[in-house]
Amino acid sequence: SNAHVRQIRGLAVATWARGAGVGRTLVRAACAEARRQGANRITLRVLGHNTPARALYASEGFAVEGVLPGEFFLNGAYVDDVCMGRSLGPV
Repeated sequence: SNAHVRQIRGLAVATWARGAGVGRTLVRAACAEARRQGANRITLRVLGHNTPARALYASEGFAVEGVLPGEFFLNGAYVDDVCMGRSLGPV
């Protein structure tokens, strides 16, 4: 069973609010809520070309755990689906 795992299933920040720490606040809140619920691990998926999001997640302790090459076809191009995860212990 994976009842000890929570997943961030969607996180977006409006263009006008980017760079103000909103994404970091949301990630930290999701981790805190997962801990509160008793989880000890959290995962997410991010589009491979979303460099700012990947950097944010990495800075919050998430590591790439897998890549699904060309999983999505967006705007005429194939895009990887990057699976990331982290323990909910100290960062």
